Amino acid sequence: MFNVGFVSLGCDKNRVDAEIMLSLLSKNGYNITNKEEEADVIIVNTCGFIESAKMESIETILEMAKNKEGRCKSLIVTGCMAQRYKDELLKEMPEIDAVVGVGSYRDICNIVDRTLKGDKGIIKTDSIDYILDMEERILTTPSHYAYLKIAEGCNNNCSYCIIPKLRGKFRSKKMEDILNEANSLANMGVKELILVAQDTTLYGVDLYGIKMISNLLKELEKIDGIEWIRLMYCYPEEITDELIDTIKNSKKILHYFDIPLQHISNKILRRMNRRTTKEQIIDLITKIKFSIPDAIIRTSIIVGFPGETEEDFNELKEFLNEYQLDRVGIFTYSPEENTPAFYMEDQIDDDIKEKRRDILMKNQAHISASKNQKLIGEIIDVIIDGVNKKGLFYGRTYGDAPEIDQNVFIEGTNLNKGDIIKVKITKACTYDLMGEVVEV
Repeated sequence: MFNVGFVSLGCDKNRVDAEIMLSLLSKNGYNITNKEEEADVIIVNTCGFIESAKMESIETILEMAKNKEGRCKSLIVTGCMAQRYKDELLKEMPEIDAVVGVGSYRDICNIVDRTLKGDKGIIKTDSIDYILDMEERILTTPSHYAYLKIAEGCNNNCSYCIIPKLRGKFRSKKMEDILNEANSLANMGVKELILVAQDTTLYGVDLYGIKMISNLLKELEKIDGIEWIRLMYCYPEEITDELIDTIKNSKKILHYFDIPLQHISNKILRRMNRRTTKEQIIDLITKIKFSIPDAIIRTSIIVGFPGETEEDFNELKEFLNEYQLDRVGIFTYSPEENTPAFYMEDQIDDDIKEKRRDILMKNQAHISASKNQKLIGEIIDVIIDGVNKKGLFYGRTYGDAPEIDQNVFIEGTNLNKGDIIKVKITKACTYDLMGEVVEV
């Protein structure tokens, strides 16, 4: 039996793809190992979204290639970077034996088999507009939470984004397939479902003619064993009153809104080809906070987009200071070839981008610290994710998604992964909390 090692980079949607490939390999007789030195085959599932992700992918490929001096016989590259740079990867890195695009994952077993028989230089990039079917997965997350991909591709065509060219047009999974997968995950012990897509709020439009995300959420609520449902990647212009009410009235759907705003200046929003305005964004935030006072709002912001003036930047800074969003990821604009923004005039110098990012990050740190201080003394539900090297258990509140948001560290014993417990907050840091278990 051959051992396969797997490294998955990038977003949680990429992670789901990796979990499907792992399942296919396992069912076809391959043994999955997390020890690269014991692997006969190593697969690197790459991200090609922005420059930093591409560099991480390249560095990981080169690092994994060192194992070919030992047991490893085959190095395969999959994912967005493989889709985007298939020819360049094989030319520049002869250590790679096969490149597999995002539409060819179902052929992964055949490709692994071919490389083990000595085939080299394989390129497999089928149509990216495939329809997703229900697939079994081997979870790479802790067993109590899992990502549930409800759609593939994107129709938004933001001027800075390469994703539509890599992942194709927006395609929803059939609701019955999603519910089957969710039931399967619940049977495996998953308590928290995290719904992901390039744009979850558009779910169903292509299949059913109308937005069906509220309907889907209501059906997922009915599944025994699922206790938390978290919705990610909600585009602001697609968040309806119906969706807000569905979240408000649910006992399982978390009061957590992940809304990628990217900017607030109407001029920059237009240049980004975003389909919303500053006024609409403010109205939406006001509506959410009025309807659900304890709602946590997460967003991502891009600074240094072509043409961003000091006036535009200051408008963004003032917006963030005034509306005090709970979780904010701040990124410098990354020029990506074959996107409209790449060819725009008025590109911003890197040092200006970094300075603007640092200013916003410093401001957001003050906001986060202040919000966390106000939680001292509060009793909050926390889902336990694990224990750290110091022996402290850690977990997350409803306002925190795995790996991107903050943790609550808890002094206590006899806690298990997946437990949802009452925790009294005793100490607050800028981005993390400390607490103690409250007996109920």
